[in-house]
Amino acid sequence: MRRIFALWILLVAMTATAAATPGDLNGDNKVDVADVNAIINIILKTSDPSPYSGSADVTLDGKVDVSDVNLLINVILGLETLPEPPAEKTGYAYVWDMDALSEIHIKVSLDEWNRLLELYDGNSGTKQYIAASRFTFVQNGDTTRVDSVGLRLKGNTSRRRPEGERGQMHTSGHTQWRHVHLGIHLRKYVKDDAHTIQGVRKFHLKWFKDDPTYVRELFCYNLFRKAGIWTAPLDNYCRLWLHVEGDPDEVYYGIYEMIEPIDENYLKQRKDTTMFSSAKGNLWKCKYVGQPATLTQGYNGDYWWDDDTDANHTYTLETNTARFEDAKAQLIDFQLKLNGKGRDSFYKWIQEVCDVDLLLKTYAVNVALGMWDDYWNNGNNYYLYFNTEDLYTYQVFFIPYDYDNTLGTSLQCGNQSDSGRQNPLQWGVSGNPLIQRLMDYDDFRAKYVAYLKEIVADQSDLMYCTDAIERIRAWQDKIRDYVRNDVGEDMVIEDRPAYWGNHPEYRLLELGSNNFFQVKAAAINNY
Repeated sequence: MRRIFALWILLVAMTATAAATPGDLNGDNKVDVADVNAIINIILKTSDPSPYSGSADVTLDGKVDVSDVNLLINVILGLETLPEPPAEKTGYAYVWDMDALSEIHIKVSLDEWNRLLELYDGNSGTKQYIAASRFTFVQNGDTTRVDSVGLRLKGNTSRRRPEGERGQMHTSGHTQWRHVHLGIHLRKYVKDDAHTIQGVRKFHLKWFKDDPTYVRELFCYNLFRKAGIWTAPLDNYCRLWLHVEGDPDEVYYGIYEMIEPIDENYLKQRKDTTMFSSAKGNLWKCKYVGQPATLTQGYNGDYWWDDDTDANHTYTLETNTARFEDAKAQLIDFQLKLNGKGRDSFYKWIQEVCDVDLLLKTYAVNVALGMWDDYWNNGNNYYLYFNTEDLYTYQVFFIPYDYDNTLGTSLQCGNQSDSGRQNPLQWGVSGNPLIQRLMDYDDFRAKYVAYLKEIVADQSDLMYCTDAIERIRAWQDKIRDYVRNDVGEDMVIEDRPAYWGNHPEYRLLELGSNNFFQVKAAAINNY
């Protein structure tokens, strides 16, 4: 600091014209000693922030410290130049900007809201939409409003009535609100470009039902992306309000997770920059419905297409639904070969139809995160994408999905009793072939183990305990002041797993014998 203050005195008479940001803290469209003085005052906290205080991060490293003062002095002396500001984010990068905290406001007429309650009473698993009169998206001071959008309830075991008891209609001022998962379809009723947010057509809005830490699924999807698993959906925090027209005020639901749906737009976003190569193939949603989605059923499987009804199926075709029979034949062909090919034939075939390296890395992340409600263990929670409609010539991609029951939220299920300490080479049921058969080959198994160890390696920026804790604390600090809500539920951030789990001792932020990251690293490094 002594050198900086000495240079600062020498600069009293010197000025340099520059754009208002970065470095122009007083907004006079030039960078000079007054701006150096302003940064020093911000660091020393000797003055109130000005409207231009955001310009103090001269180095664009996300912090305001001595390095910003040093760079600004060098800029004025002509020794360095100001860095180029990052390009403005647009499209999906704008909507799911991890540096932002979006605000979402939904307005619904009384009649439509009561219709949603009636739909739930008729079938608690309803997937039917009602018409919301307005959807407002606010981010970084920018506001986008979309009128006449689709709104529906979402979730599986987490489904519940959004207010009151069965048969009760909405009564202003006497409402027992509940957190619920919601789906937004901006183009459900009006299909034009105005009915998007930067090209985004759908949102999944998810409350933190099983995660008092407010971070599990966010951490998981972020880890997938950090590890290069580009198939993982985007997500971020948001603040959510709902207004039933006629009520004096809108209801603040608190902090929600805003998730990218896996649909046609998801495919299009990844078509040009990844190995999908085409967004026109067959996308299947696979989950445990009556029977697990183990990819072993063949002709006896429960296959259907998304027919816009309330029915649930083990394998549901989400794209190309008009050609369901052809898509079904393709999936069955894949299953029959997956289960029926001999050892040498399978080894060659699986590398032709699948990016095995990507699949092994995806599953290493999955196991490191302690995701037990998955394909390998429970036949649940994944998508498959075939990038062509050809019966025999295609590449198939495994897409991870639904990661709230992770990071120490554990349950006796399938081959599991402890998602932290479970042998990572015996993670799931031996009869689930897509992963289990890969483990029969030394080279595939060695890759899988190498990826596991890379993820938990000391000082790695993936899942090493202190780095993970730092990320979690930063995310929690971002939302902490906004968790309290009008619903009266989930009002406090707590470091513990879901209440119903079989290992309540796990913690994320406390180092020691019960820290999930340390337990998982030990379990992996034993192999």
